[in-house]
Amino acid sequence: MRLNRILLSTALVVVALVVQVSVLARLHLPGAVPDLMLLVVVGLGLVYGHTAGCLVGFGAGLLADLAPPADHATGRYALVLCLIGYLVGLARPDSGRVRSATVPMLAVVGAAVLSTLLYAGVGSLVGDTAARHVGLSGLVATAACYDLLLAPFVVPLVMAMARRTVSDPLTGDGTAVAGGGDGAYGRTTKGSFRIGRMSRRNRLGGRGRGRGGRLGVQHGGLLPRAGRRQPKLKGVKRL
Repeated sequence: MRLNRILLSTALVVVALVVQVSVLARLHLPGAVPDLMLLVVVGLGLVYGHTAGCLVGFGAGLLADLAPPADHATGRYALVLCLIGYLVGLARPDSGRVRSATVPMLAVVGAAVLSTLLYAGVGSLVGDTAARHVGLSGLVATAACYDLLLAPFVVPLVMAMARRTVSDPLTGDGTAVAGGGDGAYGRTTKGSFRIGRMSRRNRLGGRGRGRGGRLGVQHGGLLPRAGRRQPKLKGVKRL
């Protein structure tokens, strides 16, 4: 990942973590908690692709595992968000731009359901059975509902900010195609103007030299040279 992408991803993840811990976790909503970290990972994965989405998801999940008041094993949520970022990045279009809102919304719903199931599954492997007592089906339904309601306010903003750090797919250097084309056309027009001006000078110079005596040689001797002596004809007055 480039430096500007790393800085943007880090800033977005830290802000999401602060809001998640200080605001969303204190709402005491029934069922699951709206997962702002998940929405940031989804938005970045749809723009950057599966590799960057995997790295961002792992970093975001690791911060969530270490941030208080975390009460689960370290690395549990990092594994979940790493897989989510990778899978969401696979849904990134080849052009790099999502043309409709259907793909992000489906990605949010799928990520919310899958992350809840993965989190509960990894918890069962390490001996955490809290999801069974709360009700796994209720957690999945509320997580998908909360994240889907919050997604229109978060995911488009994250994707818009992430696109500013992505180079243009045609030029590869972040410059617009019109700018490069304008420069190319400008050089071609200028070069052709120079060539036309030089050819015009050559034609004028050829005419001037022809008046001095070279034009007659170039055109097969139709005009006599200035230094050639003309034959004398009797009875004809020389001009």
